[in-house]
Amino acid sequence: MRPAPKRVRPLRWTIPRRPLGAHMSIAGGLEKAVERGVALGCTAIQLFTKSNTQWAARPIADDEAKRFRDVLGASGISHVVAHDSYLINLCSPDEALWRKSVEALTQELSRCALLGVPWLVIHPGAHMGAGEQAAVRRMAEAIDAVHARVPDGRASLAIETAAGQGTTIGHRFEQIAAILARTRHPERVGLCLDTCHVFAAGYDLRTRRGYAETMRRLDGEVGLARLVAVHVNDSKRDCGSRVDRHEHIGRGYLGLDAFRWLMNDERLRGLPLVLETPKDEACREDVRNLTALLRLVEGAA
Repeated sequence: MRPAPKRVRPLRWTIPRRPLGAHMSIAGGLEKAVERGVALGCTAIQLFTKSNTQWAARPIADDEAKRFRDVLGASGISHVVAHDSYLINLCSPDEALWRKSVEALTQELSRCALLGVPWLVIHPGAHMGAGEQAAVRRMAEAIDAVHARVPDGRASLAIETAAGQGTTIGHRFEQIAAILARTRHPERVGLCLDTCHVFAAGYDLRTRRGYAETMRRLDGEVGLARLVAVHVNDSKRDCGSRVDRHEHIGRGYLGLDAFRWLMNDERLRGLPLVLETPKDEACREDVRNLTALLRLVEGAA
């Protein structure tokens, strides 16, 4: 029998608390993601509301949703976001897959509304050879279709910046802007910035000037006011590789300076900053990464 992992020492805060944490597993129940985040000292978490590798999802019972909301309310975690299934492709030229993706995303957004999770992060889709313009049109149509089915606005969609691997769109800020321009209710759509993805897409965050220019372009094309979350990940591949491979903070091609600019950017202070870095069973790497980020904050002990 494999020995149980040793209890991990939780994050030690040396500055006023801000929304900072990691993606947490829902194994054993949705509320377990909250409990795992609390055990590490997180003040923000991300979770899946169902298996991310399956289309089917067991409905969330009312008592299960209430238990999640109660545990979250008593947790001290101020921000929680969800992430959609990796199977969904909102840009697919295949009509059957596109409709299946729309239906799956509708269910996931409805689950977020039931749980009280305000934002569902979605990956831009892949056009599979149909071209960028077709992909932009299909994704905008998909977002509108989901909004029509979940009209109350208790939960909203946040488009994640992409690395540009394969035929995936969303690796250029202007592509995301084009999607927003075609949607009927752009006010219901947020943005999730992924540091690894934008770096792999060719936006160099490693110098103060490069970071400032990237954020200037993001503000000009999409708008910083639309940002609702940041995925904080180093990159296993160099700038412009268009390969999506996450690495621990400071161990990849981004290095620590990029995260120094990020952690001291007052425009992002109230946003949830969430790790999606490789995890070990006891989440020790999460604590190491979060501690590394906190040490970059000006004024930290």
